Amino acid sequence: MTAPAPQPVRHRRRVTKRRALIAGVSAFGITGAAIVTTSLLSTAGAASSWPADRGETPVPKTIAVSGVRDGGMKMFHGTGALGGGSQDENQDPLFELADGAVLRNVIIGSPAADGVHCKGSCTLQNVWWLDVGEDAASFKGTSPSAVYRVTGGGARDADDKVLQFNGAGTLEVSGFQVHNAGKLVRSCGNCKTQYKRTIVLSDIDVTAPMKSIVGVNANYGDTATLSGIRIHGDTKKKIKTCVRFQGNNTGKEPKELTPSGPDGKSCLFKTSDIGYS
Repeated sequence: MTAPAPQPVRHRRRVTKRRALIAGVSAFGITGAAIVTTSLLSTAGAASSWPADRGETPVPKTIAVSGVRDGGMKMFHGTGALGGGSQDENQDPLFELADGAVLRNVIIGSPAADGVHCKGSCTLQNVWWLDVGEDAASFKGTSPSAVYRVTGGGARDADDKVLQFNGAGTLEVSGFQVHNAGKLVRSCGNCKTQYKRTIVLSDIDVTAPMKSIVGVNANYGDTATLSGIRIHGDTKKKIKTCVRFQGNNTGKEPKELTPSGPDGKSCLFKTSDIGYS
């Protein structure tokens, strides 16, 4: 009797974290925010690969965005008037979003000028800053019902703030990672017009060195809610979680209040909401 021919061995394809991230980005480009919530956020963290760009786009003049703008994972960087690369205040942004606009699948390179400005409610989905300029993004809406959402993405190498909250309303940040910055979010401490601001941070990876995660103005009724915060490389736990300030509208440097950390009023979280590795 003739022996049966051997069957071919089937090898299971190995899926790496980088492939998973790329797959999530590709799927997001096809179907939108629902995919980025389930794929990118599940791989967010210090160990996640930062995406490679799919080409470069120099930006000599601020790009106005209304509706939805998908950057196709291209890298945008300043040139000409936006190419100074300084930390000076009052620089123009690379992108300016109208009320209700969405910016997604964008890599912001260097020079980054003042990153992204939101004039009202906005959504930033899968936006990455490789070298933060003055700020990565500034939120400037004046309505207390304004909602600014930052979903996925990350920022690194910010001399001071990453997300600057100047306006009114609520800022929600989830699935984000930040490396080497002064602070992730700051409620403006000395703007001419001040508001009560609400900040919600969840599923965030913070990699040292950093000074603090969030700063709020206790005297204006600001609140910051933190959950699922993972801090990496801070072996001596020097990074402050939530810092309270006595804000003002005179332009003076705001006074930092002590101690920092959860207080049940301005900084709303438990010590168990913060993890270290």
